[in-house]
This record gives sequence, structure tokens and C-alpha cells, in this order.
Amino acid sequence: MLDANILKNEERAVFALRGLYRQYGYLPYKMSKFEDYEYYIRNKDFLVSDRIITFNDTNGRLLALKPDVTLSIVKNGEDILGCKQKVYYNENVYRVSENTRQFKELMQAGLECIGDIDLYDIFEVVSLAAQSLAQISEDFVLQISHLGILSAVLDRVCPDQGFQQKAIACVESKNAHDLARLCREWGVEENLLVRFISAYGQRDKVLAQLEDLGGGQDALQELKEISVLLDRMPWGDRVIFDFSVVNNMSYYNGIVFRGFLSGICEGVLAGGQYDKLMQKLDRRAGAIGFALYLDLLEQLPAQRNEYDVDVLLLYDANADKQAVTAAVAELIADGKTVSAQKSVPAKLRYRQLVQLSKEGVVC
Repeated sequence: MLDANILKNEERAVFALRGLYRQYGYLPYKMSKFEDYEYYIRNKDFLVSDRIITFNDTNGRLLALKPDVTLSIVKNGEDILGCKQKVYYNENVYRVSENTRQFKELMQAGLECIGDIDLYDIFEVVSLAAQSLAQISEDFVLQISHLGILSAVLDRVCPDQGFQQKAIACVESKNAHDLARLCREWGVEENLLVRFISAYGQRDKVLAQLEDLGGGQDALQELKEISVLLDRMPWGDRVIFDFSVVNNMSYYNGIVFRGFLSGICEGVLAGGQYDKLMQKLDRRAGAIGFALYLDLLEQLPAQRNEYDVDVLLLYDANADKQAVTAAVAELIADGKTVSAQKSVPAKLRYRQLVQLSKEGVVC
């Protein structure tokens, strides 16, 4: 049986998440490490970075090491009326690190639900995002937004795309000062958008703030129904509404979310509905999913046991090696970890010291 104590944080998370996703009927998805470079270039706005590692295939075709998983899954799927493709993955992607500004191999886990999705599917994916964080640490927060509401408010205030792009940047950074200044420069109502920035936190409180914003009533009703379902979950109080979660509105629509773990300063999970991406790729289906960035789990403190081994077995240099072998095997069969040594290592932490004489007698 695998001992969880020997696993790194990200390795332990992978095993836990596989079991979680299989419980909900998600099937493993394995893909190639590379795709046609042209495919990624056509959809570079969807990528975190447009810097991609490329190489020439033996036939001269330009290929790219995979910078994203979702695009590959969408490309290789098909639309089946009334059905949903539910898959999970654990894959490495190749991107420029924000810290080192160099290419890095990053481990991701996540899932995608593609097809005839409805409110239940949206809730299920949001729920699995929260449960994914809970598998790693109970001290987490999942922030949810709805782009349908943000779009409705922006259209009501000013339909100009130039204004909206600048306003979205202010909303995403929670910059009420610059947003108010932007509204004054464009001669539009500032109170509505500035109030919108402050609409974050406990879900019932935020829903009450949104009631009189106007527009986006279908989206607001969807948020209300999802909130009711979340109230029934044991970790529901750790799921909040925060409309600074925006993502790329050219590709995403509806519910979007991001997750945080205590001890890590940046988001470790991101996802949402991406029907617009599906449409851009000539797919008729809806889609929602998320990715968990496992490489960031390295920032969490590693679990450290009180002892390195249960038993330090000291044996004489002239001891019978069959007796040493038998003693070690007996201790391991008893469920203990053993380090067989001829002298005590300086930094080894052991629970119990056992000595084996050269006659093979344990004392």
C-alpha cells in the first residue's frame, strides 16, 4: 500500500483529485505533449502567454510543446446532441514562469465538462473546484463571478468597447478611484460601476447589493440558484462572490471563478464557462472547466514527521547478516519503518533504538 507520507504536496494532491473526479463520472484524458503551432497562434488570446516553445517535425511541420490543456481537449472532441463529455486530466504544460521569466514545465490537474450543460453541471464543476481546494487544505477561498451581470452593467452605463475595456481593467484590479475618473472622462454614470466593485464577500450580502443594479436578471437568477445549492455544502461559507474575477471576456461567459489556498499569495485554481471559445472553434456545445496549478503547491510547508524512522536497528559489524535481514523483515511486517545501521547517524530522528548482537539477539 502506498505511504502518503513519502509523497510531495503536488503528488498527494494528484492521487486525491483522481479519486474525487472519478466519483462524479469524469474519465481520464491523456493527450500528446504537442500540437500544431498554428492552432495555438490562432487562439493565442486564450493563452496565459503567447510565448510558445516550437520545433520542426521530421516532415517539416512546425509543432509546439503544449502550453494549454483546454484547447487540446476542445480540438479533439466532438458535439453529440444531448450528451456531455466529462474528462479530467493531470498534464504538464510549458509556459514562461511569471517569477523567472524563463520557460518552465508546469504540472496541472483539472477537468472539463463539454456538451449540453445546464445549471446542475455548472454547480457540479463549481462544487468540484471547491472540493479540489479542500482536498489540499481546509483553509481555502473560492471566488465566483458572473460575466453576464458585468456585461449587462457595462452595456447599461456605456456600450462603447473602448470604455468597457478600460472599465473592466479597473474592476479586475478593484481600482475604484481610476474607475470613477474614467467615468467622469467619458461623461457616464459612475455610481453604478463603483458600487459594483464593492460587491464582494458573503453571498447573501452581495446578492442583495446586486438587486437594484439593473439588467442581467437571468444571470442574477442563475447566481441565486447556485448560491442556494452551495449553502447545502459543508464548505459553503468559503465560497464567496467577487466580481473582480473577470477572465478573458472574448472567450469566457457566465460563471467564472478562481481559488486560493492559505500560504500561497497567488491563485492556484482558475476556471469558468467558455462557450465563446467553443463558438470560435466551430463547436456547438457549451463548456465549463477549471485547472489547478500543482506547481504552486511547492510553496506550502511540507508535512514533516516527528521521527525519520520508527526503529533504528544497530548491528555489530560481525553480526550474522541473515539475522539482520530477519530482524528488519520482522519489524517492517509489524508496520514499522526501520533504518539498519552499524552506528547512530548524527541527524537521524528515531522513535526506538534496537540493538542486534553479533549472535543475532535483539536487545
